[in-house]
Parts: sequence; C-alpha cells; structure tokens
Amino acid sequence: MYVMRGTVRTLRAVQGAMLGSILLYAVVGEVLGHGVRAVAPTLSYVFSTAGVAIVGVIFVVRRTLVLRSAESLAVHPDDSVILGHWKSAYITTYALCDALALIGLILRFTGVNFQQSLSFYIGGFVLLLFFGPREPVAV
Repeated sequence: MYVMRGTVRTLRAVQGAMLGSILLYAVVGEVLGHGVRAVAPTLSYVFSTAGVAIVGVIFVVRRTLVLRSAESLAVHPDDSVILGHWKSAYITTYALCDALALIGLILRFTGVNFQQSLSFYIGGFVLLLFFGPREPVAV
C-alpha cells in the first residue's frame, strides 16, 4: 500500500512537470516563434490529422493499458510487475498528451498564429489534467 502511494505521488509529480512544460511551450512559441506567415494548407491538415490520431491513441492506451492494469492492481496491490505496468501506462498517456501540445509548438514555429496552435496546447493540457493518477480500488 505504501508503494502504491509513493507511485501515485511520483505520477502526480510527472503530471505536474508535464503540465508546466505545456505552459512553457506556449510561452516559448510566442517569444521565439516566427511571425505569422502563410502556411501551406497541407501542412495544417497533416498536423491536425496527427493531433486527432494522438487523441485516439491516448484513449486506446488508457482503455487497454491503464484500466486493465488498475483492475489487476486492485486485486493484487502488492504485485510490483503490475504496478510497473500501471505506472508505465500512465507515463505513456502523459507523453502522448505532451506530444499533442508539441504539435502546437511546431505549428507556431512554422508560422501559424497563436490561436491556431492554442487548440493543441489546450487539448494536451486538458487531457493531461483529466487523466490524473488514481489509486485502483476493488469493485
């Protein structure tokens, strides 16, 4: 049980650091980003499609890895292998949320305006905030 609480604390620290990094991406994009210029529509479509795909993968990872590991962990809370899988699944989810925000930063550097990249920042931030670690409980 103590190992679980330590793991949840670690995951919350990772989540907080990644939330901060998304805010940093927005600031860096504004400070260092090039001025607004014409961007090929194909590039916007590619990044938008990638963003939608990442959101889909986030939900698939959540359903297949996080929730299944949580169910097993609720039954066997002392199993370090299942705990490792559960922790890895959360970190993978967080990395994918961060990747969504990185698309916004990349778009900002290619010349799109802040409002267009803001949707990627907000999407990554909200998903990362929404998928906070919760201790598995037996049903």
